[in-house]
Amino acid sequence: MLQTLSNAFKVPELRSKLVYLLGVFLLYAFGMHIPVPGINHEALESMFGAGTLFGMWDLFAGGSLRRFSIFALGIMPYINASIIFQLLTVVIPKLEELAKEGETGQKQIAQWTRYLTIILGFVQAIGMYVMLSQAGAIENTSILNIFVIVTTLVGGTAFLMWLGEEVSQKGIGNGVSLIIFIGIVASLPTQIGQTALIVRDYSRYGAAIVLTLVSIATVAFIILIHKGERKIPVQYAKRVVGRKVYGGQTTYIPMKVNSAGVIPIIFAVSILMFPATIGQFIPHPTVQEWVAKFNSTLIYNVSYFILVFMFTFFYTAVVFNPKDIAERMKRHGGFILGIRPGKPTAEYLERIMIRITFMGALFLGTIAVMPSVVMALTDLNTFQLGGTSLLIMVGVILDTVQHIEAQLLMRHYEGF
Repeated sequence: MLQTLSNAFKVPELRSKLVYLLGVFLLYAFGMHIPVPGINHEALESMFGAGTLFGMWDLFAGGSLRRFSIFALGIMPYINASIIFQLLTVVIPKLEELAKEGETGQKQIAQWTRYLTIILGFVQAIGMYVMLSQAGAIENTSILNIFVIVTTLVGGTAFLMWLGEEVSQKGIGNGVSLIIFIGIVASLPTQIGQTALIVRDYSRYGAAIVLTLVSIATVAFIILIHKGERKIPVQYAKRVVGRKVYGGQTTYIPMKVNSAGVIPIIFAVSILMFPATIGQFIPHPTVQEWVAKFNSTLIYNVSYFILVFMFTFFYTAVVFNPKDIAERMKRHGGFILGIRPGKPTAEYLERIMIRITFMGALFLGTIAVMPSVVMALTDLNTFQLGGTSLLIMVGVILDTVQHIEAQLLMRHYEGF
């Protein structure tokens, strides 16, 4: 990876893209420290005691939620809007036709995604204001202050949405993924520093060694699964058109073990936040007791694992359609050796997809609940960097390096 980056800085065009990406990092880090006015930060800090409601959200936002900066909502409304439209494309035929129109249809869907992002941002900002006001973290409850807080939060999300799209066009890699990556990396120094103080003050050196070994093993496991795929060979028959011969080549269909990425985890976190949100809006003792039981370590983690497992199958079925793939193969004269084209090919692909997705679902479920297990073993609650965060970081790094290598290969760089 270091050699790839070194070679990239020797190419003027790639060097300018990397410098642009570094400037975006600095701009985002600066915005994370601009506070929203009218917030009582001492009362806000008390809301993070349990860590179940805002912990994951704050981690993705790089600590912006804990500081309640202008980027407190982060890029999550845009991610949720993108997921919603991706699912609606499968359900609504008109959206599916629009997505198949090419660049024009994709631009229209992207524009609707931006509108939905603003709507979701307003809903989340208002909900956050209600929770903060009930916790006593709002110093002034005037209409003007409500307007300032809500518009500032939505404006921060809109700016990050624009910034992510600019990075995708002018930088290297996926802009939204890189923004999440920046947020996770930004929280690392604080977490490492707090953990080091606990290890030093309480002589928890054995726990620190266990935490380090588990983190290294998790990174290696994530890389193994991220790169793992099943290659299904596909043969295309030869066709003679005039004096030219088309087809006849052999290719393959790559089926990744973890084709869903971190989307199932985001779905599961969004659903698991409902009980805590209900508890904030309904201050009844019975409701509060039920929410407390639900947020207990065992029930929460079991529910978390089951939801991630189910959503992995659901999302994989959305993004990978065996019937469409089999139909396209049949139209172009492609076939899998030993399998008849059409419905038998679709059934064969679906059978393989279920088996591979089962392993991917186990992987994501294990990664999701791993932080609680590690913290229970080591009793180092300050280190919140769990398997989900490592999964995002490793995935973004591998994808970005792959983009750089593709750019270098396209330019036939001598050092590469």
